[in-house]
Amino acid sequence: MIPKALTQKARGTVFLFRFTLCALLLMLPASHALAQLMLYPTRIVFEGNQRSAQLELINNGTESATYRISLVNRRMSETGEFSEIAALLPGEQFADTLLQYSPRQVTLEPGAGQAVRIMVRKPSELATGEYRSHLLFAQQPETSERRSIESGSTADDEIGIQLTALVGASIPVIVRHGATDANVALTQLELQRSSSGAPLLALQMQRSGTQSVYGDLTVSFTSRSGAEQVIGRANGVAVYTPNPLRRARIALQPPSGLPLSNGTLRVTYREQAEDGGKLLAESELSL
Repeated sequence: MIPKALTQKARGTVFLFRFTLCALLLMLPASHALAQLMLYPTRIVFEGNQRSAQLELINNGTESATYRISLVNRRMSETGEFSEIAALLPGEQFADTLLQYSPRQVTLEPGAGQAVRIMVRKPSELATGEYRSHLLFAQQPETSERRSIESGSTADDEIGIQLTALVGASIPVIVRHGATDANVALTQLELQRSSSGAPLLALQMQRSGTQSVYGDLTVSFTSRSGAEQVIGRANGVAVYTPNPLRRARIALQPPSGLPLSNGTLRVTYREQAEDGGKLLAESELSL
């Protein structure tokens, strides 16, 4: 209940909540990171006897920025979204206890870069399989800009609230121990339409085995009287262990005047070129 005195004082008052930007820490994968934070590579995989790797962090913005680095464990949904881990589910194995990294925090001037070194230490009793965590780069507020959130009134009896936006990015770090493998199949292909009427290809990626899969999806169309044409792509698509399934939809952009009928849609899933470009799966849909 609001005290009567305060109610009388605030009579006719408008409480104004001004947000310069939403103060949320954006837990985005690196491929969706904001332009001012550049990371390379965008994923790290330890296999065999590899014990160390290096990540380059570059401030591509116009102001200095401080990033705190930490390891977090995340679960992928069937639609590719990530959520924080409250409790382990059967089959989940995370790499946070196997990894060490340095530094833990960096401050970068505009255009400056920093190498982050990551090392893996495997205990002798480690079970065969794949372990995954995410390395998170969380932007920290500048101390010189700290102020009360009630940062002054915009007019008599108005309360202004100003919050500082914090951005960040994360990349997966995967440790594979022993002999691991994976198979993937593309199933349940269906031509759909978006709410605006644009064509979409819906499909399911069915993964099996003891490791994740990662690669690029490409959709092509071949009419009965024409040549094959690429009409859709989705790059950097993963299905992480222990997930057996990922549902995906790919926006299609056929050339003007080309109807998606009387032909064949073909979708392929390949490793990225830097990983060898191996064909992992393919499937077709007759139209």
